[in-house]
Amino acid sequence: MSNSPVPPLENAPAEIKLAVDLICILEDNAIDPKIVLSALDIVRHDFEKKLQPQPA
Repeated sequence: MSNSPVPPLENAPAEIKLAVDLICILEDNAIDPKIVLSALDIVRHDFEKKLQPQPA
């Protein structure tokens, strides 16, 4: 077992910070986990489309 300190969130990668923020928002608003997962599927699909090259 390691005694190394846990790095503070401010040193975490941007995706970890965003994930923590989103988790806090969803939990603070007591959103049903099934609804969260369905919404995240929609969000993922939307952002994956944004990564695809757009026709000229």
